[in-house]
Amino acid sequence: MISGPDDLLFGRIALHYKLVTREQLLEVAQWQATEASALKLGDILVEKGYLTPGQLEQILAVQKDYLSRQTAAPQPAASRVAAEPSPAPARQALSLDAPRALDRLLERTLQSGASDLHLHSGAPIKMRTHGRLADLDSASLDARTAERLILEILTIEQATALRQRGQVDFAYTLAGIGRFRGNAYRHQRGTDAVFRAIPPKPPALEDLGLPSMLARFANFHQGIVLLTGPAGCGKSSTLAALLNIINDERRDHIITIEDPIEFIHASKGCIVNQRQVGPHTGSFARALRAALREDPDIIAIGELRDLETISLALTAAETGHLVLATLHTNNAIRTVNRILGVFPPNQQDQIRTMVSESLRAVVSQRLVMRADGRGRVPALEILVANKAVGNLIRENKTFQIRSVLQIGGALGMCQLDSSLSELVKSRMITREEALRHAEEPQRIAG
Repeated sequence: MISGPDDLLFGRIALHYKLVTREQLLEVAQWQATEASALKLGDILVEKGYLTPGQLEQILAVQKDYLSRQTAAPQPAASRVAAEPSPAPARQALSLDAPRALDRLLERTLQSGASDLHLHSGAPIKMRTHGRLADLDSASLDARTAERLILEILTIEQATALRQRGQVDFAYTLAGIGRFRGNAYRHQRGTDAVFRAIPPKPPALEDLGLPSMLARFANFHQGIVLLTGPAGCGKSSTLAALLNIINDERRDHIITIEDPIEFIHASKGCIVNQRQVGPHTGSFARALRAALREDPDIIAIGELRDLETISLALTAAETGHLVLATLHTNNAIRTVNRILGVFPPNQQDQIRTMVSESLRAVVSQRLVMRADGRGRVPALEILVANKAVGNLIRENKTFQIRSVLQIGGALGMCQLDSSLSELVKSRMITREEALRHAEEPQRIAG
């Protein structure tokens, strides 16, 4: 029997994060009682080699955080090791008081075909299906229950990051069910989290409703291909589809740098190494700098976030690697301007030359609701970087790229508004829906 409330709490935290086994804990507790030792449970576990000093410090930090919340908050938020679950009679049908109830919610998310699960303190649990949020239950989720649900599935490192930084990105695997990309964050009402369902295997272009001509962008051996669009438009899925083509058809070395890792790529024709910012590397830039010494042929970057990452990506593309990356921009011209605009004025001439020579294509996409309400279809803007595009970038005339897009159909180029018009003509989407996404509404077909 573990003596003392502090040791009891410490043991429960260590068990929850699977840092020790129940047998190890009982062995140490019995030794502590038999020897009447004044040592703390954690110190004995380290002494016997069941915990490392670093793991001891992490558990103590979680324990301290929990105890401070219990004493400081007027309505204390339940910790990941709360002794008693909070009553929730209005939500008994969802069994939120059961251990790891979030697993069941995530399972229901997949079963219903939803893309996202939202847990918001002070609001009902929600699911996003075909781009639209709907309540899973009418009752609001109280802050205490929301925090307990979230903290139950986090590792000790993720929980520490959430406590120290206020937010954490992570991937979560539900054994035999599926994988999810998650983000947990604190705000004025409590702790929230959003989970995005990740299919069990990388998709094919046709699975995503994308044209087969995009496969040619997987044939480049040098340069940079940018996949862009707003959040939730399917950029990561398109990136995974192109990587899957490369993995099937080529005999190369692929390195991916992600935060977190989404689609899992088993090595097929290629050797695939997937690195996650946090557990495997300190930042995108640090991983990119190291990748240049790891003999890659293809480098996939989950997101171009800052000047250093963009600069290293261009350097990699210029030095003989194929770089595939995503960026949060709305069209091809804004994408090029965003890449150029992050660099200081004294580097503009050099960067315009680098981009003009290394850019291969920009694919900007949106997901648009189908006319029949059964899901969404992609609308695309595709820029193929030919000599004309390169000259415009080098001469700082990117505003003229629009005219190249208009006349570049034979090369596979397409403007977003043209793609929307074609979808309206084929009755895949309504004109009203097209107008919501159009950049120049007057160009949408009637």
